[in-house]
Amino acid sequence: MSDAPTPPRVVRGACHACFAFEVGLSVDLAQAERRLAAEERRLVARAPRLRAQVAVQAGRVRLPVDPAGFTVAGIAASAVEVLLWEFGAASVNVAFPLEGPLEAAVPLSAALVEAGPLAEAARQRLEDVVARLGDAVQKPAVAGPVEDYLVLHVEALDPPCDPARFLLEHGELAARLLRSEPGHLSADEIADALASRLSFGPADLALVDWNAALVLDPDGDDARQVLEFANVQLQQLRFLDVQLDQALERAWDALTRPRGWSLLPSVDAGVAQVARLQAEQAWLFERITNALKLVGDQYLGRLHRLVAARLHMAEWDASIARKLETLDGIYQKLADRAAQRRAEVLEWIIIVLIAAEMVMSVVRRG
Repeated sequence: MSDAPTPPRVVRGACHACFAFEVGLSVDLAQAERRLAAEERRLVARAPRLRAQVAVQAGRVRLPVDPAGFTVAGIAASAVEVLLWEFGAASVNVAFPLEGPLEAAVPLSAALVEAGPLAEAARQRLEDVVARLGDAVQKPAVAGPVEDYLVLHVEALDPPCDPARFLLEHGELAARLLRSEPGHLSADEIADALASRLSFGPADLALVDWNAALVLDPDGDDARQVLEFANVQLQQLRFLDVQLDQALERAWDALTRPRGWSLLPSVDAGVAQVARLQAEQAWLFERITNALKLVGDQYLGRLHRLVAARLHMAEWDASIARKLETLDGIYQKLADRAAQRRAEVLEWIIIVLIAAEMVMSVVRRG
């Protein structure tokens, strides 16, 4: 029986830990750039298009920050950048150098998955940035939930290895990297981890899993950006789902609130509250789902669909759409109740006017 193939060495690569946060209702990117100090402004850049033919609907700016303090498993981060999105989201990308035996990246992958302090450091750095931006962020608040995703970008291997051979000889190693598992995996687990893959040419490969991706590509920045954006989308969908749960509770309270003795004000206030909640959530949902339009690059479009399927975004979309419909139904019921209350008030006004007219008639005759 022949020995197992020797795992290749990474000549050049990086391990990107991406942390997505909600920072506010929206971000005025032009004002955000103006509010930064003069020495920082030179670092700020409009994030480039993924490729010349790819349309990015929502604007975003990128701000490199000091990587000091970002350390995992004794490895210091080589770069940290904050990416701010116009629809109120931010991604903190922490890059670690990836060189040497590919198998040595497994402990790093496992350490990054369990790196709670790293996520907290990313949050603190982001809070500092948001505080400096001031009113450029509408309703600023770095929300509690954070979505993390790991992208292992390998630009060159030694010896070079084409995708088919890499999967055949080092499939288990790739699965362990994706699952951040130091030990061996079963055949079923390996097959599941490697199920979502995509190649554009004979020398590149993208393996997409639910919590990590492995990109073998000498020019894979475009693919990495798509994966990072998908993580931001997932965070926004999960945040919106929680917001809708809270909105439904408030709308239900408004619907089931006792009528009391007031006539119109409480009903109209409930209708206005639900209408505002409905408009805010629908507006945010529309901006999230339409932030990225991959109209000219079939490969990046397929990659986005692949990661969206792996992250079950369709289920999140369906859940949010269903809750928006429920919110709309509650709004209609409140609106019908308000219309009924107005009709009752008008009837009472008519009765009072008729009674007043009868009293005045009696007085005049007297």
